[in-house]
Amino acid sequence: MPAVTVENPLTLPKVAASGDAAARTVLAVTTAPSGFEGEGFPVRRAFAGINYKYLDPFIMMDQMGEVEYAAGEPKGTPWHPHRGFETVTYLIDGTFVHQDSNGGGGTIRNGDTQWMTAGSGLLHIEAPPESLVTSGGLFHGLQLWVNLPKADKMMDPRYQDIRGGQVQLLASPDGGALLRVIAGELDGHQGPGITHTPITMIHATVRPGAEVTLPWREDFNGLAYVLAGRGTVGAERRPVHMGQTAVFGAGSSLTVRADEKQDGHAPDLEVVLLGGRPIREPMAHYGPFVMNSQAELKQAFEDFQAGRLGTVPAVHGM
Repeated sequence: MPAVTVENPLTLPKVAASGDAAARTVLAVTTAPSGFEGEGFPVRRAFAGINYKYLDPFIMMDQMGEVEYAAGEPKGTPWHPHRGFETVTYLIDGTFVHQDSNGGGGTIRNGDTQWMTAGSGLLHIEAPPESLVTSGGLFHGLQLWVNLPKADKMMDPRYQDIRGGQVQLLASPDGGALLRVIAGELDGHQGPGITHTPITMIHATVRPGAEVTLPWREDFNGLAYVLAGRGTVGAERRPVHMGQTAVFGAGSSLTVRADEKQDGHAPDLEVVLLGGRPIREPMAHYGPFVMNSQAELKQAFEDFQAGRLGTVPAVHGM
């Protein structure tokens, strides 16, 4: 890690908050519990224990791995339904194959992102390719769920295949931080992901001892999840380490700093920064369905059971 990088960040466009920007303080730091997903791959539940009012429009995020699989060990998910939101799978290391009943899908690896708008509903599968199952290897990524407003929940499904080379690369003024804008925008620089709910998603690599203060939209919330390493967040330098999420308060800038000494496993601080405009609508969430009411959840289950969310292709190519 990371998969997408540059030899000299000083050649990239520079981003920094203005001197009069209002610094966001840190409201809370939580530690993600570990669990298993799908057919048994390990995950950290990044948003566990955080009040939804601070997450909106994000629903959940899992850090998948980082794990070095032996031959025969790589696992994925079986076919499963979704309705009412978007799934974002960002693969840092390894390979994953995706397919859905709407005809979308593809292979993502080493910095690629698969952005699936479930909308009115579909069936979906994610699995390692046969070659990875046979050989084993490193697997590490994120899956983020982004809510859709009521007006868009029943839109037609859509699939975006975002290659690592398409992300917008930026740097802090001194080159100590490399920023990959996957979706949304940062200081006028646009990422490739097209979102229905206004959000920003950034993967930042901060070198030991470096600090970056970024401009942040005041109408967005602010979250920072540590993929690897250790450092501090906020102007008050609240300590954070791998598997922790920082929740920021109001303001127009946020700060991340890497400790001078990092863990032996991770040479830099690796952090995912998220911001989005809260939807502020009632949310009814159960399993793979995210709707606005219990009645809509019940309808989603009925539609799934009746086959109205699609059927599994006879040959799914996994």
